[in-house]
Amino acid sequence: MTQTAQERYQAWLGDTSIDSATKDELSALAGNVKEIEDRFYRDLEFGTGGLRGVMGAGTNRMNPYTVGKATQGLANWLNQKSANPSVVIAHDSRNYSPEFAHDSALVLAANGITTYLFPSLRPTPQLSFAVRALGAAGGIVITASHNPPEYNGYKVYGSDGGQLVPADAEQAISAIQQVSGFDQVKRICREEAEGKGLLRWLGEEDDQHYVDTVVSHSLNSELLKSGLGESFSVVFTPLHGAGNMPVRHVLKQAGFSNVHIVAEQEQPDGYFSTVKSPNPEEREAFTLAMKLGEEAQADIIIGTDPDCDRMGAVVRNNEGSYVVLSGNQSGALMVHYLLSTLKERGQLPTNGVVVKTIVTSEMGADIASHYGVDVVNTLTGFKYIGEKMTSYEHTGEKTFLFGYEESYGYLTGTYARDKDAVIASMLIAEAAAYYKSQGKTLYDILQELYAQFGTYLEHLESRTLKGLDGVQQIASIMDDWRNNPPSEVDCVKVEKVLDYAPGLDGLPPENVLKFMLADGSWFCLRPSGTEPKIKVYFAVRGSSQDEAAVAVKRLTQAVMKRVDN
Repeated sequence: MTQTAQERYQAWLGDTSIDSATKDELSALAGNVKEIEDRFYRDLEFGTGGLRGVMGAGTNRMNPYTVGKATQGLANWLNQKSANPSVVIAHDSRNYSPEFAHDSALVLAANGITTYLFPSLRPTPQLSFAVRALGAAGGIVITASHNPPEYNGYKVYGSDGGQLVPADAEQAISAIQQVSGFDQVKRICREEAEGKGLLRWLGEEDDQHYVDTVVSHSLNSELLKSGLGESFSVVFTPLHGAGNMPVRHVLKQAGFSNVHIVAEQEQPDGYFSTVKSPNPEEREAFTLAMKLGEEAQADIIIGTDPDCDRMGAVVRNNEGSYVVLSGNQSGALMVHYLLSTLKERGQLPTNGVVVKTIVTSEMGADIASHYGVDVVNTLTGFKYIGEKMTSYEHTGEKTFLFGYEESYGYLTGTYARDKDAVIASMLIAEAAAYYKSQGKTLYDILQELYAQFGTYLEHLESRTLKGLDGVQQIASIMDDWRNNPPSEVDCVKVEKVLDYAPGLDGLPPENVLKFMLADGSWFCLRPSGTEPKIKVYFAVRGSSQDEAAVAVKRLTQAVMKRVDN
């Protein structure tokens, strides 16, 4: 029989394996029915990026007990799958990330699984790389990406270095659910784990291997090292996260010597005290960087999120003002730079492919098609792009060139299976420097692409709906649009409704609805897999920026009026 939130709450209070400090935290909630409900109405679930939630005591919270249970289940699953498995663990700069990473390593070690642990914060994509480089059975990253400071998370990776896709995730979740009590979670101390060779520390050699691999994908290092790297000014902010050292090392090794770091945001800070949100998708996160950019006369400003898998870029427009590029714009620019360079050198493979998600702009796809490169769509989440990469690696059917998603995630090269803000920082800075050598800015190139392919404009709206009530509200919104689809929106006919819930175009089932309109625009409703949000994506294509801006505003207003009703 399923326990109620109150029953789970009382069970935690009576559990002898739970420490007194946690019980004191829970005892203080006595009588607070709403808070107890939110903390205990469910177990944290695997979504787009594994476990993610607010830190604190409770089954619906990130804490040593939910992390330990997840790790014990993962250990059981890995030991069933293979003999002598090994796991790599990394963490970001968030509060309690080092503790969760260390504790996970000791649980794995207690189950006879060799664990490779980074001694301090590292980028999520470096974890993906390390899993592949070390031939590990899997990986764990303790991170909540760009969520607010009160969040943390637990991402699980497979042997290919990619986040678990649904089939594997279901097996892992089943194994985790079979861990019925915290007394079943095994642990040994660090000294015992090290003594048995079950806990091994990664170091500088591993870091350099990653940096060398990233830099090997530079397209114009000779140009940068011939003097351009000295005159081209870069401002970089890691937003208190894991990108600080790896991005700087890669830029330096690639030939960028005129790099300025935002000092106030250089050091790790789990509270992200200088920003409202450590998210390079938001202009506010670049406030300090743009101030430094003016002082340093920066040609480009780059920011990475706490676990350094997302990259945002800021460039100057024709008036000399800084403009934050959207993820779609940065992606299109990098697709153009990469493919045009490869074609010019006669290195563009005949079976090349660009992989993007179903909510990513079609601009990059049109650019890729112009160069004769196939484009493949996946569901939202870079794990699906990684899954395609691994498939191509096995079959040889296609040569992966670039993968990206609108939410600021990019990858070129096959050394990892997750989005990598380190290589994206290098690639977009290199593109900007290359075009500067031709007397142009990235903004100029973007305008040229608009003139050639049409002015694409996208917009994202999200609604945060927390707790059990929020879950029900999101489900109600999706049911409403699924069961009562509109025939037209803002006087434009809806030509097609794509419902991904039963599985569509060979993709796994996902609770997503995409509406294709007669004028070529579209919008998409998707509950977030990692946050208590419903996201609504909008995309239009016009003949000018003004026309596109009007069109996307009207489409957004018409759709959100019904969503918010």
